[in-house]
Amino acid sequence: MQKITFPILNLELNVNKVAINIFNIDIYWYAIIIVASIILATIMLKKKDGLFGIKYNNIIDLLIILLPISFISARIYYVIFSLDQYENILQIINIKDGGLAIYGGIIGGVITIYFFCKKYNIQILNLLDYIVPQIAFAQSLGRWGNFLNVEAYGTQTNLPWKMGIIENGQLIFVHPTFLYESICTLIIFIILNKKTKNRKFKGEITYLYVIMYSFCRIFIEGLRIDSLMLKNIRISQILSVILFSTFCIMLSKKIKKSRIIQKNKI
Repeated sequence: MQKITFPILNLELNVNKVAINIFNIDIYWYAIIIVASIILATIMLKKKDGLFGIKYNNIIDLLIILLPISFISARIYYVIFSLDQYENILQIINIKDGGLAIYGGIIGGVITIYFFCKKYNIQILNLLDYIVPQIAFAQSLGRWGNFLNVEAYGTQTNLPWKMGIIENGQLIFVHPTFLYESICTLIIFIILNKKTKNRKFKGEITYLYVIMYSFCRIFIEGLRIDSLMLKNIRISQILSVILFSTFCIMLSKKIKKSRIIQKNKI
């Protein structure tokens, strides 16, 4: 049981990482929230059946392969940049205290989607445009698993919206970076969901997702104390800068090309 406080709301919570115990097996809130976010996002995708030529059945077939691969790649990404934390294989496969990196999951997911689309002759940008709004939604909800795990928080602060936690027996106030990302990805979901109704070209929704998410992550990652590091470099922050710059250029070129095509049609 850990105490978390939000002074601005005059709120004090006692958080237990374990939701229930079944046959002496602890089921963590972290896992429950992650699974719930995936299920809700998948249900939401049902309403888009046929959009961009993508069938909902295709998505179900994809998820059967995608989810375990993304989960494993998210863990591998995290472990690669945190090897000094682990002494044996049992610690590596133990995720009850967290230890998943979203960028690792995205990398594994994109590779899986590429081969899936090649096999079933599906336009990859259409499929990505179909699912990325719900990915943002799942991220927004999933970050609350970090909250209940008392992780993914930031450096100490005295800002009004600070979050109080107990660290080394002392009460400290930190940036609730899990909340920052949850809010950002929820806004991204709302924007992309509206944009889906008037997509101008293949990949537009995907490009916007990468641009907006990487932009938010650049700043949020700079506040976190648990960033994956390569010497003095925050891996996810550098990756975010690269993705933001690259996809801004790609989107700009696509917009120009789309305008030229529209102009020629007139």
